[in-house]
Amino acid sequence: MKFTVLTLFPEIPRAFFESSIMAKAVERGIIAYDLVNIRDFAFDRHKTCDDAPYGGGAGQLLLPEPLGRALDSVEAYRKTKHVIYVSPGGRTFTQEKARQLSRMEEIVLICGRYEGIDQRIIDLYVDEEISIGDYVMSSGEVAATVIVDSVYRLVQDVITEESLDEESFSGGLLEYPQYTRPGVYKGMEVPAVLTGGNHEEIRKWRLMKSLQKTLRNRPDLVQKARLTGTLSDEAEQMIDELAGYVNYKNNRKQSRQLRSVQERLKRQAAAKLRTMQGAGCNSQEQ
Repeated sequence: MKFTVLTLFPEIPRAFFESSIMAKAVERGIIAYDLVNIRDFAFDRHKTCDDAPYGGGAGQLLLPEPLGRALDSVEAYRKTKHVIYVSPGGRTFTQEKARQLSRMEEIVLICGRYEGIDQRIIDLYVDEEISIGDYVMSSGEVAATVIVDSVYRLVQDVITEESLDEESFSGGLLEYPQYTRPGVYKGMEVPAVLTGGNHEEIRKWRLMKSLQKTLRNRPDLVQKARLTGTLSDEAEQMIDELAGYVNYKNNRKQSRQLRSVQERLKRQAAAKLRTMQGAGCNSQEQ
């Protein structure tokens, strides 16, 4: 698989492509990449790549000519491509989208800067706009690197299938808690089930913890998994058990809160009564 990144600052994504697992995948020939410097396609000697937007407004836009020429240079010798503009206005990036992109032969990513790029580039070249979240960054390169990092690791032979199967989102849920040596750290012990050697009990514990974490942090994922039918019958039963336990805890909490309110009202009423009685005694003395 090949990643082609169009950027004003190629040194930013280059650091990623030349480090860690990605560097090994490139060395083994599983992943290829090309960094295209948009400034190399500018017309003037100052390498100008941005200008003010028509209609006014703050900030600058990337000029269409240098970016278009850069894209044309990519198209000239690429037969299979998929052009992505990394933008906060795009569709939110997900693990499912990462899986879809990992099945492509080549991805071309446009890294925006300043206030974005000319709409005509989007209309003429871009297949889809992708956002990595509901926030704005100054660097499209960082966002593009996030997408590349999520996609390349799903390509066959980059990472073992077993590792991918047990990651967060792989089954629609967040990953269970993980522990390593030592067995006791600052008085906190590794759960006994993980050291007992019973693989079936470990599997059940991990599923339960995964469900608990997902229900607590991302209940929308559980709802989606239920709607799509990706949850096992065992997981569904565990969710029902967890829901019953949560309701039990909530009911106990509400009962304690109700008793606390009742006791506070009683104390307030008693204090008010004592005040009234004291006022009555003072009137009689006068």
